[in-house]
Amino acid sequence: MILGVGTDLANIERIKGTLARFGDRFRNRVFTEVEQRKAEARADVAGTYAKRWAAKEACSKALGTGLRMGIAWRDMSVRNMASGQPQMELTGWAADRLAQMTPPGHHAIVHVSLTDDHPWAQAFVVIEAVPLPSGGPGGVGASGKAAS
Repeated sequence: MILGVGTDLANIERIKGTLARFGDRFRNRVFTEVEQRKAEARADVAGTYAKRWAAKEACSKALGTGLRMGIAWRDMSVRNMASGQPQMELTGWAADRLAQMTPPGHHAIVHVSLTDDHPWAQAFVVIEAVPLPSGGPGGVGASGKAAS
């Protein structure tokens, strides 16, 4: 069952301007160290940050809160699998909110898709609740990934 859906469209040039104006203050407030390392290693630094910004906005919408109610930017992080596929990792208040949304007997999976076509970056997040196997362990981990 679908628990939440969120999408966001970010302007890469706006993020580029914010990075130029506020630098590390902006980076450190919004992005985790892993996200910063990923972005700074890419040819399109601003585009990489813009996609992650959009993912955080989309995730907060899928959680049903937007960026209020105690959620912090760094409570939502984009990591990439070895294949390059992005994954949302939730910690802190975002992970707590995900656990509250997840019905008993289910575990939550947070799906994320990112794309960009200059000057736009877009993210789409779907939070899905999947029934636990009968008698098996499970629940929602702090990462927002299914526990096994």
